[in-house]
Amino acid sequence: MQENVAFCAKIANFAASFIQTRSMINRELIRIKLVQVLYSYLQKGTKNPDVAEKELLLSLDKAYDLYNYMLLLMVEVGRMSVRMLEMRQNRSKKLKDGVQWSRKFADNRFILQLESCRQLKDYCVEQALSWADYEEFVRSLYYKVEESEYYKQYMASETSSYEEDREIWRLIYRHIIVGNEELSNLLEDINIYWNDDKAIVDTFVLKTINRFKAESTTSQLLMPEYKTDADREFATKLLHRALVNQEYYYGLVAANAHGWEFNRIALMDRIILQLGLAEITTFPNIPISVSINEYVDIAKMYSTPKSGKYINATLDTIAKKLLEEGKVVKE
Repeated sequence: MQENVAFCAKIANFAASFIQTRSMINRELIRIKLVQVLYSYLQKGTKNPDVAEKELLLSLDKAYDLYNYMLLLMVEVGRMSVRMLEMRQNRSKKLKDGVQWSRKFADNRFILQLESCRQLKDYCVEQALSWADYEEFVRSLYYKVEESEYYKQYMASETSSYEEDREIWRLIYRHIIVGNEELSNLLEDINIYWNDDKAIVDTFVLKTINRFKAESTTSQLLMPEYKTDADREFATKLLHRALVNQEYYYGLVAANAHGWEFNRIALMDRIILQLGLAEITTFPNIPISVSINEYVDIAKMYSTPKSGKYINATLDTIAKKLLEEGKVVKE
């Protein structure tokens, strides 16, 4: 369990480094998905690259599904607060206990904006995303919200501003939804593709919360799945080049293994090197240093503690030789 928490934290920290993007799926996330898909492809011994491409694109689509599903979860918690308020008001009315229940949280302006967001509504209907079968979980999540100190301070505050309404939901998401073990287990049961995606998606949801303003309308845009078609093409082209030229890339690695037998190199390290070399040799507009740094970061997440330095040294050595030989040209 501690290893799983540490792993999720590494992904979250890595995702935070590129959260400035305006799209949900960017090249950093694509590289992570490529490593996952290629690892599965080689483990299963699959021989059809089209199968790998289909798996890659499906995995990326499912990550975007999860992004919308987490936004919808906040909406459902907001709706639960309304139902609980109405139940308590009706009970007080019957008991004539004179209790006046505050509508502050139920009328929170940010969550009402998110609930009315046309893009979120349409996407969830189109993809059949719903929390209807998990009402008990949503209720338990709402109870956790009520028990939190920031909720109590929010309800006790005599001020009322849009910024306060948005901030309480940022705190709820950051402290109750992020790192929620019960939620992670539930998501894994719902969709196997969401196993490693939650920590990444969380950073984008928090970014989305900050994008809402007091003047936001039902037309408020969420993060698009891809920034441009070029990112989708980057994903498929890099995958196919890595697979078609696998033996060539493995040969480059073996020739620069510095005393290591190629077969002793961990499979994950071979995959990361394979993708790194495919990117360096395929995309002249991506600086070599950028490609190397990206795959070093991935190695630190997915492979051994020493893999980062090994990946860095190996890719750097091979790239310099390819440049000297004129086999790689960069713009």
